[in-house]
Amino acid sequence: MNEGSKYYPLYAHLRASKEDELCLTLKEIEQLIQRSLPPSARSNRGWWGNRSRGALQARAWMDAGYHVVKSDLDAGEIVFRKPGLIYNVKRDGDTVLWNGDVVRAFRHHMGYSQADLAEQLGMRQQTISDWETGAYLPKRSTSKYLNLVAEKTGFTYGEETNQQNPEAVDDDDDSSTNIDIDTE
Repeated sequence: MNEGSKYYPLYAHLRASKEDELCLTLKEIEQLIQRSLPPSARSNRGWWGNRSRGALQARAWMDAGYHVVKSDLDAGEIVFRKPGLIYNVKRDGDTVLWNGDVVRAFRHHMGYSQADLAEQLGMRQQTISDWETGAYLPKRSTSKYLNLVAEKTGFTYGEETNQQNPEAVDDDDDSSTNIDIDTE
């Protein structure tokens, strides 16, 4: 986020916070940015969407590691939360069987929107969305490709988290591991 951006003070405030969740009033946000929010911020919940393109205000909280999870415009409150993911990794031998939760965790690891990941993989954004919502799973050949990309980008499926957080491991099944990671 550029220091000259009008939303940089919001970014800096969120970045400095150690809280996983923050609730700020519209008035507090205006005090931070030292100007009034546009009228659409008070009347249109879409203004508070977590869009990675075309929304300078969203870059402020997303670059700081937060997402808007609630925008109560009647009460004038916005809730920001650091996204954390819990997902289940299943394997067939050495091959990770990709599901929606693993795709989403990988996308967060990369700092990508669905559209960004789709562009990098040469696919449609709708395909990424369909995977993440469970409409269908990546084909085995696509899973192998995702494994290669994940390896090159340092995505470890949370194995390092399991060593630090042993209760996250599902001891009942060697081929399945539950992982709780912080995506910040």
